[in-house]
Amino acid sequence: MNQKTSEQLQKALGFLNLQYQSFSLAAPFATATGHPVPCDSRGWSQILVSVLTGLKGLARKKGPDFSDGSDVKAANAWEAIDVPRFNGVVKAGTKAATAGKLQSLDKVPYLFLVLWDHAPVTNRPRCRIWCVRPQSDKAFRTMCKKWYDQVANGEIKSNNFQLHPPIGKDSNVSTNKCGNLSYPLLMCAEYIDDGFVSVQYEPEVMKSGECSVSA
Repeated sequence: MNQKTSEQLQKALGFLNLQYQSFSLAAPFATATGHPVPCDSRGWSQILVSVLTGLKGLARKKGPDFSDGSDVKAANAWEAIDVPRFNGVVKAGTKAATAGKLQSLDKVPYLFLVLWDHAPVTNRPRCRIWCVRPQSDKAFRTMCKKWYDQVANGEIKSNNFQLHPPIGKDSNVSTNKCGNLSYPLLMCAEYIDDGFVSVQYEPEVMKSGECSVSA
């Protein structure tokens, strides 16, 4: 790990601490009033990935999540009232020329999947980030093509491509009826004592990571 990636990791851990503090302070009020705990998973995940990787956003303009065309999907299981999913993983049902087509992946250098849950056994708050390279990842593209084909022939009616994340499991496998894949893990952090610490950090997956088919 070089100095730059080390500094980015430490900043990301600090940002996670800020998120957890905000969530924890709001939780008692949400419980007392009978509401879900407020948490903008989309906003938190975008900033977290930017801090960790150095990728920039679009300065609050509409479009992809990051200036290079990359995207992020998030799911927060902390005190969730239902089972969170990664929603809208690939483009479909939009006005984009490539929406509903495999070619839409060619414009996405990275797809990040961010999950907040709790580690098994210890029940520590945890955050994991997986990184996919949709332009070249064969297993991921094969799964997406199968889904696009089933949408096109009417076998699938929804335009929402969902992945079911490994909530509460020490696993990298997210599932979908069109394919269960093990995703390259970029970072895993757990809240230990008084802050998040890095349990695993693999920045090289942004250059060489590949999904693999899981049973």
